[in-house]
Amino acid sequence: MTSVRDLASAVASTGTAEPAYRVDVRAGAHGFVADEPATAGGGDEGPTPLGLMVSALAACTAMTLRMYAARKDWGPMTIDVTSRYNVDEAGAETIERTITLSPGLSAAERQRLAEVAERTPVTLAIRGGTPITTTVRPRTA
Repeated sequence: MTSVRDLASAVASTGTAEPAYRVDVRAGAHGFVADEPATAGGGDEGPTPLGLMVSALAACTAMTLRMYAARKDWGPMTIDVTSRYNVDEAGAETIERTITLSPGLSAAERQRLAEVAERTPVTLAIRGGTPITTTVRPRTA
């Protein structure tokens, strides 16, 4: 039998009030709101689900690169990660990630960080098409 480790979990709950698509999210001890923009019928009170996904990718990338650079004793640095979810005219979906690093790193160090970015946990989960199992059950009183 395979052992399962819960590395992360979240609960999202909707109410019946407006705005129609607002969702209260709990991820561990942290609470925040997700929503759709007003142009899509939401209240624009938080990031969209796709916005949360690319935020997770950017955050994971920045954290992982900082951990790696610290282990290599490359000194303090600023790491900015921008990620965008794009859909072209043909409907092809891509994620574009741009990593901006503090000056002073060698070309070899920048290349190594680029390689590390390709193996962050969220990158691997997205690229690997992590299987999702779904259970639907009635709410109990």
